[in-house]
Amino acid sequence: MSQLPVLIHLSESGQNSQAELVAVLGVEQPSVSQLLNRMERDGLIDRVPDPADGRVRLVRLTSLARLQLPKGRFVLDDVAKQASKGLGEDEKRQLVSLLSRVSYNLGSPFPGS
Repeated sequence: MSQLPVLIHLSESGQNSQAELVAVLGVEQPSVSQLLNRMERDGLIDRVPDPADGRVRLVRLTSLARLQLPKGRFVLDDVAKQASKGLGEDEKRQLVSLLSRVSYNLGSPFPGS
């Protein structure tokens, strides 16, 4: 589950530096580094030199990750449906709004905010 935000973000952005991923995900740098190392080991990402700055390596999805992404999105959607079962549309919007505010107060971005 911790890999899904990275997978989804990279699928939408194409590629990012590790520093950009840290900022977008709102997670500490060592945690992102460990996560990316595991993802690289598992063949989900690769790191390539940034043509604009050779000191920076860009993170991008592999073809294996692109093949597995729909399954991950399905699992995420299924969990969201289960978690919000019995809530009306207004209640779902209110829940997302409240969780976004709480997350903002704690200093980290909340997906969907």
